Amino acid sequence: MTAPTLLVAGTASHVGKSTVAAGLCRLFATQGYAVEPYKAQNMSNNARAVVTPEGDDFGEIGVSQYVQARAARTTPTTDHNPVLLKPHGDGTSQLVVQGTAVSVNTAGNYYDDYWHDARQAAIESHERLATRADIVVAEGAGSIAEINLHDRDLANVETARFADARILLVADIERGGVFASLVGTLELLPDDVRERVLGVVITKFRGSLDILEPGLDAFEERTGVPVLGVLPYDDPGLPEEDSLALPAEGARATFGDDDGVAAEHTVTIGVPRLPRISNFTDFEPLAAVPGVHVVSLPFDASLDGIDGVVLPGSKNTVDDLVALRDAGFERELEAFDGPLVGICGGYQLLGQRIENADVESTRGVAEIDGLGYLPTVTRFEPEKHVEAVTVEFEGSGPLAGANGTVSGYEIHHGTTRLVGDATALAGDGAATGRVAGTYIHDLFANDGPREAFVDAVYAHAGRERPKFDETASEETDPYERAATLVGSAIDVQGLVSTLGLLTSSRDQ
Repeated sequence: MTAPTLLVAGTASHVGKSTVAAGLCRLFATQGYAVEPYKAQNMSNNARAVVTPEGDDFGEIGVSQYVQARAARTTPTTDHNPVLLKPHGDGTSQLVVQGTAVSVNTAGNYYDDYWHDARQAAIESHERLATRADIVVAEGAGSIAEINLHDRDLANVETARFADARILLVADIERGGVFASLVGTLELLPDDVRERVLGVVITKFRGSLDILEPGLDAFEERTGVPVLGVLPYDDPGLPEEDSLALPAEGARATFGDDDGVAAEHTVTIGVPRLPRISNFTDFEPLAAVPGVHVVSLPFDASLDGIDGVVLPGSKNTVDDLVALRDAGFERELEAFDGPLVGICGGYQLLGQRIENADVESTRGVAEIDGLGYLPTVTRFEPEKHVEAVTVEFEGSGPLAGANGTVSGYEIHHGTTRLVGDATALAGDGAATGRVAGTYIHDLFANDGPREAFVDAVYAHAGRERPKFDETASEETDPYERAATLVGSAIDVQGLVSTLGLLTSSRDQ
């Protein structure tokens, strides 16, 4: 017997589906159920390296499904997100199927040449998950009401059908027009999918429920669909999935500036908003440090007032290097004398040269000079390196003092070699003076590298770092916070009954 599937679908992107799904994963798991998260098709450049179902290799999945697997207390695998589309630039995306990069396509090419195989891979992954779970918590993508895509909507309509899923519809009240978006969505659903909707959840509510209740009553009377919960506005601190969390190109945004630390004890770390930025969740741990403000900078911005710089990952390092040069950011870096760290693509940018550049870029050049801050040369190869890593790290340069075990993951094309005098870092990295680079994503999620870099930034700025209590608790655990948020508004026991989860696997 296969497990029931609950599909958390939305009226639009960024309405809170990922948070609701993660919260439900933790709530069901806490009650003793074997929970598996699932998203048939995701589009995101924020990816994580995880094991294949057999556990003998690594592949990549969207960060939200990695987070949801952690929330569900299960091992993340490529089955949790069997189809991943990673925007590549120029209207193309890299297609990753069951963890392995397959091709780079336009949307038309994907639907014409690959979609049916992708759908079959998604079905196979769901079947494996449903066989070993008590419940599968699936997440939809964007809006479930995109009528131009209903014949090929893998993450929503197709998942509802092949998984025989019940649907929880999520809408964001902060955007305005929440009842119109809910009613419109229900009206536009195919009849067989509309019948699967067991209720709706409204997210990001501020104010008094007394004022909202007449609208809830009118909605239920009009549609016959119950409102199962209204979630208050809150951010549990889960990693962001897509670029909607970042400002648009050309705009500036600051993260971590609401910590209440006095200005004389704060520092600012600048992260250029590359046109093809990927895995920007690498910098969320820095923004969570009291006193540290992380600024997403337009890549033509000045570095005045910036105390440290981190160059992020890129889906297309070569084209982003050209864009930085054209915008004048290279000159800004030349005038900057503070700590500088590159992660993955950012590490490649910091080197002397990139060879085989045409593997990644369509500019028709086989070689391009890097920014020249590290004596390294990167050579791109068609095969992508995907691996979860745990290494013994001995920091140097702006990471000096970061000694000990470091865990993270690598997702990149190419290899990088030292060609001059520098300190080699674990994870194929390098450091010299005030500059360091590494392929290890999630570097700053580790205490050692994070604390070392923050200390280096404070030292360069000549400011005293504030003291704070680093003791972790359930109050700061994002999975528990998501569960508390969702559980405060949704009758989880009611869902258990509706889905037929009468006995948990722990009780069997």
